[in-house]
Amino acid sequence: MRNLNSVHLNGLRALEAVGRLGSLQAAGDELGVSIGAVSQQVIKAEAQLQQVIFERTPKGMVATETGARLLAILTEGFQRLSQAVASVQRRDDSILTISVAPVFAARWLVYRLDRFAERHPDVNLRMDATTRLVDPALCDVDIGIRVGEGHWPGVNADLLLAQEVFPVCSPAMAARLSQPADLLALPAIIDGHAMFGWEVWMREAGLPGATLETRHVFNDASLCLDAAIAGQGVMLAWQTLAGYALEQGQLVAPFAIRAKTGFGHYFITAEGAREPKKVRDFKAWIREEMTSTLKLFP
Repeated sequence: MRNLNSVHLNGLRALEAVGRLGSLQAAGDELGVSIGAVSQQVIKAEAQLQQVIFERTPKGMVATETGARLLAILTEGFQRLSQAVASVQRRDDSILTISVAPVFAARWLVYRLDRFAERHPDVNLRMDATTRLVDPALCDVDIGIRVGEGHWPGVNADLLLAQEVFPVCSPAMAARLSQPADLLALPAIIDGHAMFGWEVWMREAGLPGATLETRHVFNDASLCLDAAIAGQGVMLAWQTLAGYALEQGQLVAPFAIRAKTGFGHYFITAEGAREPKKVRDFKAWIREEMTSTLKLFP
């Protein structure tokens, strides 16, 4: 391995990150350095290797034929190194690190964590609230929960809940509704980042092509829910988003009609790895809590 002495490890990391992520900006964010620093590391590594790894084009950094071969091997090598580090970091079975979307954490999970602590007092929970998909094999995250179709490369996806959507609004607004068509007279609160639209539910309700007048558009589902609670309009919600607000009487689901979106909540774990007891316990507990939530939707 003496040939490694001729190339700085930081340079190899920069090459691999740029090749895998596709840009200097993304590589800098992952490595925790500036774009300029990544660029300098790439240039220095290319000089040490005496090879051009990337072509500089108007569309960004494009790997050369030689670069593509090198980057594939580097990615595999750094994945193995990351797995080795993560396996050591995860030896402490008293700490469970989970990665979940902020809206799932804020609107469903946090209200229930005391019950997990009561059942498993020997486990300390650490939460990484992010929308970024993580690979538990490559970091210190033990398990993630993500919404999607369940087809993520390199990880194991285990379905927790098939997502269903339905209208929710304040109790005062719900009092004006007797049939689904009455919704058309209400202003709609729109989640601009949603993976579905009102047409999904309208078809299920027998109102294909019907539209609502938009009052507010937010880029965060949690803000949409707050606006609905405040009586500012009707929102298309799903089980884990609206469950607590429905249970507390802050919101009403005026119709029992629910529409499947084709998406679901999935547990994300390391592909091919044996799940430790703390992960199995967490999954079992979440499934019990989800069963309790679903009782709100007979």
